[in-house]
Amino acid sequence: MKNSANRIVGVVFGAVYLLVGILGFAVTSGVGFVATEGGLLLGVFEVNPLHNIVHLLIGAALLIAGLAGVRAAKGVNGTVGAVYLLVGIVGFFIAGTAANILALNTADHILHLGSALILLGVSLGADRDHAVAARPAV
Repeated sequence: MKNSANRIVGVVFGAVYLLVGILGFAVTSGVGFVATEGGLLLGVFEVNPLHNIVHLLIGAALLIAGLAGVRAAKGVNGTVGAVYLLVGIVGFFIAGTAANILALNTADHILHLGSALILLGVSLGADRDHAVAARPAV
């Protein structure tokens, strides 16, 4: 099993997002599943039960891909990074509206954009010898 930047980032981010998803349930007792305002995780990040489940799913995907191999980690890091970039940008526009079903706040937007930059940067810049899709031999 080859260590790589993508695998390390995938495993570390996966473990962190799994932990965040689990800890989120400690602060969302009594919060509606898709409430636009949630409990505060670490006193800063707003979460609701749906947001916690999303963190668990993303954490699992990153961790599993990181453990599976470089190609899987590179693909999942890039995909999650792109989604987080979109969520980080869109989050600023939906905060305070009924569309904010993940109870996102400014701290969440900044964290999602930071995660996106790291995940996309590693996916696009590291392990260039491992293509995500198999290339035919020439």
